[in-house]
Amino acid sequence: MRSEGGRFIPHSMRISFITLFPEMVQQALNHSIMARAQEAGILEIDCITPREFAEDRHKKVDDRSYGGGPGMVMMPHMIQKAVDSLPEPKPLILLTDPAGELFTQSHALEFSQHDHIAIICGHYEGIDERVRTQIADRSFTIGDFVLTGGELPALIMTDAISRLIPGVLGDPQSHQDDSHTDGLLGFPLYTTPREFDGEPVPDVLLSGNHAEIDKWRRKQQLERTKRHRPDLFCQAELQPGDADLL
Repeated sequence: MRSEGGRFIPHSMRISFITLFPEMVQQALNHSIMARAQEAGILEIDCITPREFAEDRHKKVDDRSYGGGPGMVMMPHMIQKAVDSLPEPKPLILLTDPAGELFTQSHALEFSQHDHIAIICGHYEGIDERVRTQIADRSFTIGDFVLTGGELPALIMTDAISRLIPGVLGDPQSHQDDSHTDGLLGFPLYTTPREFDGEPVPDVLLSGNHAEIDKWRRKQQLERTKRHRPDLFCQAELQPGDADLL
């Protein structure tokens, strides 16, 4: 939050997509929480397409790979022109790249503190390596698989980042118990009906005893993470009493 004229207003953030397919981005972000955040002025989304800066008749942004091979590669100077069109001060430049570091919740929290970030979305066979080495500040993947383009990973990163900006979620505490916030998976959630297909809501959640509910939820987090994501469990910072719960 920041103060303006004696009143507090939410921190606002701008996310720019450098993409050949702006309609993919715009359609995905014009719904639900992301749409409301934009309407409230907390989040600003814009798209820059490298084709705008192409000077040839065909608006060419890619070419064949040196050394041979299938597919077309996006050219670095076209990406550079798109980046140069961004206003000063220049934003943090991220690149979606299968060879990048794995994007995590801690990255989402880190980037939610910025006023402006730009995400370069590759497409076709790939993007010239010099975009990664000369233009992007950091590069990220969302998992060990390859997609047809960088727009979907960029949208996923944007969603993860944006929901951590104060004011985007209706309840500021909404993300405090998210999976991965403290290195563990989240606890199970239940609502009505009290019994579904023979499975009831755990009694402790109906008890009204908040200390016991907190203890049950913490135990569920520990057991879930240990069972399903032992890699995360080994790195998690455990609290006093966690060993007793297990």
